[in-house]
Amino acid sequence: MPNLCLSPLRRTFRPRLLEVNLEVPVIFKTIEESGLSSWIRDSPSFFAFWFILSLHAIGMGLLVGASLVIDLRILGVARELPLGPLKGLYKVIWTGFAIQVISGLLLLIAYPTKAFTNLDFYLKIALVIGAVIVMKKLYGRVFSNSSLSDSDMMAKGKALAVWSLVLWGGVVTSGRMLAYTYNYLKYNFRG
Repeated sequence: MPNLCLSPLRRTFRPRLLEVNLEVPVIFKTIEESGLSSWIRDSPSFFAFWFILSLHAIGMGLLVGASLVIDLRILGVARELPLGPLKGLYKVIWTGFAIQVISGLLLLIAYPTKAFTNLDFYLKIALVIGAVIVMKKLYGRVFSNSSLSDSDMMAKGKALAVWSLVLWGGVVTSGRMLAYTYNYLKYNFRG
């Protein structure tokens, strides 16, 4: 029931805020207490957290950068550049994706509670799935038939290229926001 403040001078409406306290699963604590998680998170080694985070950024650069080149070319940027040879960038895209998956899993092992208790993490994963689906459809629609002219390739891929830009932009933004939007940094440690 809303709480009304009835003072002689003013009436204000103050709704009660509903606070939900969910139990954080103990499996997150178990992962955080593992040797690998502790090493990634706490080690002064060059190859620990900051190196893995840097690899994650490099993988994102390869993946999103190569996708951006293909998308922008399909949308008409740099028309003098033939579209067909850009098919080779899919090797760069998949290399970047592999780096992303491996480094992302290691980062997840370092801070499982931080990720799994954050809605932004689930948004990022959903956007990644959507972007990969669009990327595969774009490849099939634009690059599968080598007899298509550049204008035909552009016509077949324009809508998917726009979706690709939107989805990868969302992935980068939501991934970046993960550093700032968490409720728990570690098990039983609110951020």
